[in-house]
Amino acid sequence: MATEIVKGLPSTHGDHYQLNTTTFIRHAARTYPEQQIVFRTADGGWDRYTYADAYARIKRAANALTSIGVGAADVVGILDWNSRRHFELYWAIPGIAAAMLQMNLRLAPDDLGYVTGHSDASVVLVDESLLPVAEALAPLTPGVKTWIVMTDKPLSDIRTTLPGAAHWEDLLAAADPEIDWPVIDETSTYSACYTTGTTGRPKGIYYSHRGIYLHTLAEAAGLGMRSDDAVMLITPMFHGQSWGLPQAAVHSAAKIILPGRYMAEDTSVLVDAMITEQVTVANGAPAIFQPMMDYIKTLDVAPDFSRARLLSGATEPALSLMRDFYEITGADIIHAYGATETTPLVAINGPLKPSLRSAMSDEDKWNLKRSQGLPVNGIDIRIVDAQGNDLPHDGKSQGEVLLRGPWIIERYHKLDDDADKFFDGYWRSGDVGRIDPNGYLKLTDRIKDVVKSGGEWISSIDMENALVGHPKVKEAAVIGVAHPKWQERPVALVVTTGGEELALDDITSVLDGKFAKWQIPDTVLFVDALPRTSVGKLDKKVLRAQHADIYTETR
Repeated sequence: MATEIVKGLPSTHGDHYQLNTTTFIRHAARTYPEQQIVFRTADGGWDRYTYADAYARIKRAANALTSIGVGAADVVGILDWNSRRHFELYWAIPGIAAAMLQMNLRLAPDDLGYVTGHSDASVVLVDESLLPVAEALAPLTPGVKTWIVMTDKPLSDIRTTLPGAAHWEDLLAAADPEIDWPVIDETSTYSACYTTGTTGRPKGIYYSHRGIYLHTLAEAAGLGMRSDDAVMLITPMFHGQSWGLPQAAVHSAAKIILPGRYMAEDTSVLVDAMITEQVTVANGAPAIFQPMMDYIKTLDVAPDFSRARLLSGATEPALSLMRDFYEITGADIIHAYGATETTPLVAINGPLKPSLRSAMSDEDKWNLKRSQGLPVNGIDIRIVDAQGNDLPHDGKSQGEVLLRGPWIIERYHKLDDDADKFFDGYWRSGDVGRIDPNGYLKLTDRIKDVVKSGGEWISSIDMENALVGHPKVKEAAVIGVAHPKWQERPVALVVTTGGEELALDDITSVLDGKFAKWQIPDTVLFVDALPRTSVGKLDKKVLRAQHADIYTETR
């Protein structure tokens, strides 16, 4: 049912003052011009400049885009790592009422071509190191009229097949250094991001200036961010606006660290930079945090990250990982929840509620950190059954998570058949969860991933994290596989630390007492690696396809 809007007595506030993203960078550069931004250079080194320096380039960038014909409602794509130019474009493109297209480098060329065409992008800026990606994309994207190369080299030194490629630094040098920023209708798109398309084509989410503005305030408050923080953007800026951390960092006028390109196989560069720059806020997934911890354990002296709040998303962090960071470095891994469709922050497991601090044992407190936390201010959450009935917040009743709020989508871009994605004014997350009497949200599975055995649900997420608690288990995935008697049975796929196979009883012993005997997997498969999606989540669709016949094939 639609929510009725009741009009009360008109106010005398400046309600015509539009919430624009440019407000954040204007304030930061005006009030904290000396604050540093540290960035990785093309040769793998580090450099730094100030908010004032960055803002000078942002103004030129906006004028440079205008000079090549970019205007209101035009879509401008970016192919880049977490670099200083990418950071500058986060403000310059939306600042002239254009829409910034976040181009996910991990998408296959066909999907990325679809995203570029579906969004009607007419200009794409590409880092020199990613020219092969752009060149593969160009034949698939006839709507792109202008390709711009971002590099420190002169254009004469660049070899590319991109048609009529322009040089970004040349455009900046020729641009006017000052700008009178337009006032943009706050409901206009500031940026566009597409889902990663694990089922069907990627779907477009178009974020408004108003939505990201309000999201920024909620995130900065939730993480307790201030100007004496040092914020490292680990999560890619090309997807989900790095979880809103660039905007929250600038809103807080914090020091910013941009690590450029890094590899999950070698996260030492991230840890070393965190130590050097005294990072206090960073974001990432367990798939990045775990290798970081592995590296930390090799150091002679453990770093002091006692002020650090590490925002963790994508998948639930293992309790062992959270304990290691806290006990070895003092860092607090803060579990959060969100999706591309939610900008993304929905819930955050920050400081424990005061009412619980003395009432819970240490073990219970650690167990609570596995939950996704409390809803952030401004978000409404419902848990409903298959018929759409609200379920009690008793910590036991599981249902689909429904979400509503100023930064939650109400539709997908140019997608007519999306009605099944919404219910009663709420976006259907597809996640299964429960809410306890204290208000903490705990996801138990994806609707498509929950194991349905003998008419009962088994949480694959909880089982995976229990399995990772085994000292010889590096990664684990649990899938539901068709079974002739029980509908489905869980199958665990395990990556061990040394690549060895372990006895079934040895592996499943960590599940004793946490799961009923009927829930424990009958089958454990040992694998070298687990497939993941472009945003680092376990790709269970692939795993289910690979092992679909394990219980039904003729033996």
